[in-house]
Amino acid sequence: MADIKDRYDGLVIGGGIAGMQAALDLAGQGFHVLLVEQQPSIGGIMVGLNKVFPTLDCSSCICTPRMAEVAHHERITLLTYTEVQKVEPLNPGFRVRLLKKPRYVVEADCIGCSLCELACDVFVPHEFDYQLGARRAIYIPHANAIPQVAVLDPEHCMFDGACAKVCPKDCIDFSQLPEECTIEVGTVIVSSGLQITPMNAKKEYGGDRYVNVMNPLAMERVQSSNGPYGRVLRPSDGKVPKSVAYVQCAGSRDASIGVPYCSRVCCMYALKQAIMIKHELHDTEVTIYYMDIRAFGKGYEQFYRRAVAEGIRVVKAKVAQITEVEGRDLSLRVELIDEGGRVAEIRHDLVVLSQGVVPGWHPGDVLPVPEAQDGFFEVPELATRPARSPVEGIFLAGVATGPKDIPDAIVEAGAAAMEAAMYLDRTGAARPVGATSGPRP
Repeated sequence: MADIKDRYDGLVIGGGIAGMQAALDLAGQGFHVLLVEQQPSIGGIMVGLNKVFPTLDCSSCICTPRMAEVAHHERITLLTYTEVQKVEPLNPGFRVRLLKKPRYVVEADCIGCSLCELACDVFVPHEFDYQLGARRAIYIPHANAIPQVAVLDPEHCMFDGACAKVCPKDCIDFSQLPEECTIEVGTVIVSSGLQITPMNAKKEYGGDRYVNVMNPLAMERVQSSNGPYGRVLRPSDGKVPKSVAYVQCAGSRDASIGVPYCSRVCCMYALKQAIMIKHELHDTEVTIYYMDIRAFGKGYEQFYRRAVAEGIRVVKAKVAQITEVEGRDLSLRVELIDEGGRVAEIRHDLVVLSQGVVPGWHPGDVLPVPEAQDGFFEVPELATRPARSPVEGIFLAGVATGPKDIPDAIVEAGAAAMEAAMYLDRTGAARPVGATSGPRP
């Protein structure tokens, strides 16, 4: 980490859409920012989505320009594949300990040519495609990855040197070790993103047992033109599904799995995916089983009505159980609420569980910010100052504070950047050290 300075005005933890926006907004005010992301590429979950609701704009077309802007901004330093080990208050400012994981590739020399990837004979399930696609043991994370630098998976690598032999820059380094460094920053913005509830959260749905019960993020990749299949197919046999079901509140509003709150985005992403299936497979029947449709944002109610008008079946019902039957089809035991509670067994080719949103990071004692009862970071003044944490100088953005859609995450990222800038000006915590940062324009 020779190019990392010993001091920055601000640290942004997390390189998803909210973290990138916060870094750009803070750097745009003249501050020097270090953006740290634990994955090999920035972009977060958004860069892997197909479309965004309610406009159905290309998600990657919105996200990748921001990724490129972050990578080329003169006042943003990008540090990927790195974990935050400790954040300690200095009053003002913070001391931060970082651990950069080894890529086994010299980042400064790699030109992203993919020759190492093509030379590797080891194939493993690809995390970016939620195990539906494959990658090599050395690989560039995905086509839109930033940085476009390979990373080697030591767990699956055969260490036969095939990748090193074809590398035109001789940048494969099997001897790399984790690197630690300590820096000082004036302020911290936490945008640690989200995970979805585990597929086995509700055992009766068989999300961890039945291959045709799908993760909603995996369905995003299946629907993407650069996804594992290039079209919508059943994972079990590659057939075009004739009947697709979405089960709402499969990972939210359920105290028995520890997620009693509404995740806010599940209804809308299910409607979006259902519309996209209909656009591609006109004869496929798509049914959404729901308890309540929560269309809370601008244009969301109209989007719901559009889905119904385009032939999406929305059925007010509770799904009690999913079982696999012959041909790996799925039988849903459903209580039909609008039919007086009648119980029916309904068969579908493919089922998508609308899983909920849970925190992407539980830092423990790494960060001196407490968690609220729901596991997200605590916000003392949520209604008036949603970006302020209980710790002076640490600010929160995006899903770090709770479930929200992309527009709200971007708006709160801007709020966090403004709060951080005001804190730096108020406390004088933005102090340039040597070549680390120059005076603000």
